[in-house]
Amino acid sequence: MMENTNLYHSLSLILPEIVISVALIVLVLADLIFHKDKKYIPYIALVSILVAGYYTLIQYGTSGSAFLTSGKNTISLGMFAADSFSIFFKMIVLVSTLFIVFFSFSSEEIIKIKDRIGEYYALIFGMVLGMFFMISATDLILIYLSMELMSLSSYVLSGFTKLRERNSEAALKYLLYGAVSSGLMLFGISLVYGLTGSTNLYAINALIQSPEINLFTLAFACILIFAGIGYKISSAPFHFWTPDVYEGAPITITAFLSVASKAAGFALLIRFIKTTFVSYIDPLGMWHLLNVFDWRSMLVAISILTMTLGNFSALWQNNMKRMLAYSSIAHAGYLLLGLVVLSNQGILAILIYFSVYLVMNLGAFLVVMLIANKTGSEDIDDYDGLGHTSPFLGISLAIFLVSLTGLPPTAGFIGKLYLFVALVDAQMIVVAVIALLNSVVSLYYYVRVLKHMFLTKSVDETPVVSVSIPNIILVSSLVFVILLFGVYFTPLVDAAQSCLVILGL
Repeated sequence: MMENTNLYHSLSLILPEIVISVALIVLVLADLIFHKDKKYIPYIALVSILVAGYYTLIQYGTSGSAFLTSGKNTISLGMFAADSFSIFFKMIVLVSTLFIVFFSFSSEEIIKIKDRIGEYYALIFGMVLGMFFMISATDLILIYLSMELMSLSSYVLSGFTKLRERNSEAALKYLLYGAVSSGLMLFGISLVYGLTGSTNLYAINALIQSPEINLFTLAFACILIFAGIGYKISSAPFHFWTPDVYEGAPITITAFLSVASKAAGFALLIRFIKTTFVSYIDPLGMWHLLNVFDWRSMLVAISILTMTLGNFSALWQNNMKRMLAYSSIAHAGYLLLGLVVLSNQGILAILIYFSVYLVMNLGAFLVVMLIANKTGSEDIDDYDGLGHTSPFLGISLAIFLVSLTGLPPTAGFIGKLYLFVALVDAQMIVVAVIALLNSVVSLYYYVRVLKHMFLTKSVDETPVVSVSIPNIILVSSLVFVILLFGVYFTPLVDAAQSCLVILGL
């Protein structure tokens, strides 16, 4: 009876994952049944996302652990954590997926492969399922399996359209880099299991405090595990796949990887460090880590390297997708700053930053996609004079890029403001100054796009990019959110503050 109760309790905590799994199966069946007319499949995906969002939101405020293992302290040895922190990131993933479905309605790349649209959405839901389990996983085996589920789907999607050679090249590079990082992570997990005899993060937290633990081997294992997670969040030096894959993949998938995949990776990294290595949190919200591995020094170095490489590499990019790829790498560096602080204030800053990053990054990719639909090009030189011939898209892209820079009165400024406040509170002034200088560098390549759109005259006649009513509404809604949260951000901060609870403290 106790086992049945445990199972029912566990299943109630993974209802969103069950919905996503059922939706995946329904999409595959719909693809088989409606093989001659697949126009209903995107709408099935939309309804499934909304249902999954409902079951995710009703778990808000709950705190529990699913699939408990045997032992005296079974409550703390679950494989899956359901808490407000995971709900926040799951909603980031679901909102991103919702926008990607809307993007796909207008994407010329996706329209051209409409005969395979069922597989396309099934693979997207495979990614979402992997991300959901990644966000809540508290066991190294579940972490690895969920990461592989997400990765396998994303490998196929990055080269799914097969319209150009670069699609296949993107998929192959993504697969090769992913296989290496996956192998490194699995080796690190095996070392941790060899040292502790457990794969559960809560149990490992207790076991690594033993004086007999080999600290050198543990440190080596931590670096290997971080290599696998760092690959997902595009942090240097594991970022090499990002520009090629972002350029070669369909724009919809590029946008999805830049937000949802990164969000799942950061949620995993935060939970892994907090659950495994934090001994206690003081009344001021500062994390006190076990003295077994210097996470702060490594994260500081990785963060600075990531944002610097990302920003300076973006300076000479002429392809908009490659430029936004390096921009995404730089933003991963900024986001790592919130974790560097090792405090609740830093995690709050990450949650706020991710909320605005979702809107401004998806908005930028949407405008790039709409322009590419008309011009067939992603080259920055083809943006010459676009601000005059297509003012709506030009002004919208300008707002998104200004927000990505972090300038007021946009939401991007609020995101960076909270990151810098967290750094100053932790007295990490030098790191804050380096991050500020990096933001100044990023201003150059974002303004360069504005120069081409508004100040440079085109040699040939600049095409007029007509925008459909649904896309006008979609772009306008994203612009509105950017400007609204730039001046009235209290609800966003309150929502992030209420989602700081991470199970296992």
